[in-house]
Amino acid sequence: MAPIDKFSSRKTRIEVSDGALIPEKEQRATFTAWRISFFGAIALLVLLPLISPEPYRRIITFLPDGIMMTFIVTVLSIVFALIVGLFTGLGRISLLVQLFYIYYALGKIVRVPRLVAAVTAMTFCYGAYLGEIFRAGIQAIPKGQMEAALAIGMSRSQAMRRIILPQTIRVVLPPVGNEFIALLKDSSLVSILAVADLLRRGREFASKTFYYFETYTVVALVYLVITLFFSKLVSLMEERLNRRE
Repeated sequence: MAPIDKFSSRKTRIEVSDGALIPEKEQRATFTAWRISFFGAIALLVLLPLISPEPYRRIITFLPDGIMMTFIVTVLSIVFALIVGLFTGLGRISLLVQLFYIYYALGKIVRVPRLVAAVTAMTFCYGAYLGEIFRAGIQAIPKGQMEAALAIGMSRSQAMRRIILPQTIRVVLPPVGNEFIALLKDSSLVSILAVADLLRRGREFASKTFYYFETYTVVALVYLVITLFFSKLVSLMEERLNRRE
């Protein structure tokens, strides 16, 4: 019997996003647009405080703790969502209805901190999406891989852990990266819970100074830079994994 090749999975793409968040290496137009957007946004963030120190310099110095809170919400949510998504995908079941019911039911009984509530809601929501991504990624691996693993004496759990999941990671990395970037943008929704994220901090500054246009311009540029940076980072991670095949 031929040995099992852990890295012989088909180059399958799972498309679940509504846009090209991660630039493709072979698409020159997308890459050029990314460079223009990313470096243009950084240039504006540098030039605006120089051209008009009032109010742009004050706005930029007011936002860093909001940026940090945005990262905290995003990173914690994606970590827990990956865990929920993996087990949901492995079980091929949808926990969305049950999880939302439990969360809202408990929310009426137990008061939780705003940050915990925000991360929990994001985790459950994106966990459902990631569950479908993992399910599709696992199904994209040829069935012969599992059959060959069982034939040489592996249990199903061993085959899943040693053979299927390593190949699945390569398949699901692009859509998981897209979901991370989408979650980063959707983290602005937690401001309705009074979590001091980037958007909330911008709203607080604008309400005090009435510089609404300037404040939301800076906030939008910061979101753009962060989003484009992580989209490129995910793209580089995918290229590195592909080189190892």
